[in-house]
Amino acid sequence: MPTPERAPAARFPVADPATGEAFDEAPDQHPDELDAVVGRAHRAWHGWRADPAARTTALRLAADTVESAAARLARLLTREQGKPLAESHAETARTAARLRYFADLTAPETRRITDGRPVHSEIRWRSVGPVAAIVPWNFPLQLAAAKFAPALAAGNPVVLKPSPFTPLTTRLLCSLLADALPEDVLTVVTGREPLGARLAAHPGIRHVTFTGSVPTGRAVAGAAAASLARVTLELGGNDAAILLDDTDIDRIADRLFWAAFRNCGQVCMAVKRVYAPARLHAEVVEALAQRAKAVAVGPGLDPATRLGPVNNAPQLARVERITAQALADGARAAAGGHRLDGPGWFFAPTVLTDVPPGSRVVTEEQFGPVLPVLPYRGLDEAVHAANGTGFGLGGSVWGTDLDRAQAVAERLECGTAWINHHAELSLAQPFAGAKDSGVGVAGGPWGLYGNLRPFVVHRPEEPCG
Repeated sequence: MPTPERAPAARFPVADPATGEAFDEAPDQHPDELDAVVGRAHRAWHGWRADPAARTTALRLAADTVESAAARLARLLTREQGKPLAESHAETARTAARLRYFADLTAPETRRITDGRPVHSEIRWRSVGPVAAIVPWNFPLQLAAAKFAPALAAGNPVVLKPSPFTPLTTRLLCSLLADALPEDVLTVVTGREPLGARLAAHPGIRHVTFTGSVPTGRAVAGAAAASLARVTLELGGNDAAILLDDTDIDRIADRLFWAAFRNCGQVCMAVKRVYAPARLHAEVVEALAQRAKAVAVGPGLDPATRLGPVNNAPQLARVERITAQALADGARAAAGGHRLDGPGWFFAPTVLTDVPPGSRVVTEEQFGPVLPVLPYRGLDEAVHAANGTGFGLGGSVWGTDLDRAQAVAERLECGTAWINHHAELSLAQPFAGAKDSGVGVAGGPWGLYGNLRPFVVHRPEEPCG
């Protein structure tokens, strides 16, 4: 009897945001496939967790592999994500650096607990088990490594799910790392929903780490709760930049502009609102608008491009809606304010003034190349406004008196506050949000601890009997 033909595996298209046209496709894996994937991760866990020295060697080799393939990875990243090629190279370098950092970051040593009793108690640290890493489309390599590098270093296997808008570079990365890592220690699954939801809810997953929107993060936490898996959630932000009345606008304008518009504004911790003293407001608007009008916008593979397209059609539609609503509310576009003509998902770099404080472009996360600049008359008013949303990822204060700027920064309700710059992170520092911007901590030793659990051995000093 002839063997029946298998149906071809489902696939979905992947578009180039510079053209809006599909240029490749990726596997559209069915959620039912996750049982086998997670099962293989469990089997790989036993050997991976047992040999810290082998993990260090493997992660260092993985970092070398990423660096060797940097040109190939960066070009594909630009094709599917849209960012300028130079930024893709920077993201690839950051991916390798994160692997190398966690390769050399060892788990805490066994430590005795002394509490005055005649007992011998030791605390040790153990891996938690298979980790689900669910990654967005704005930094698909960098954020993937931020999740899988500490998980792997701690001895956990990882099932990695990229966004369906940017699956290709992640698949390439994992295929390149296949020679550096043992089989099934790092597995990538690609597909459209409900793949991510089923992965977060899978009973074999012990830790879910997710970056994305607040509503989706709540859904992920609810799904993970079914199996009581721990969660680490980085849920975006609406970072405010407060300019003090002694700010030198000419000196900070470039830094402030790129803090808002890098990666086409598609950065969770980008500046998304600027509060300027009323007497400096017009000067700030003009300085930012000049830069928005002059910046070279175009396909990321064009060497002249400084600002690429919005990554995908749904996000472009959201940017259009939120900008149109602001203009309808009475705001004025000092620069931009509209989609650019031609192919691709391009939106003109936009600086808004006369924005009502309650407009959605102020209270929500626009996640695109749109920046409202709002005046304030008293510093308490500015701090209150900066803290006046449900977000609390980051914030910044700008001024020449650093002590005064720091005093203001310490009043911000956020995970990280910068002075005279924004969104600059060391691999060694913790990264966490306040309020709706996240649960758990990533980065540095804290990122490693998030993938470990304490194990206590408790025995008497003397034998019984």
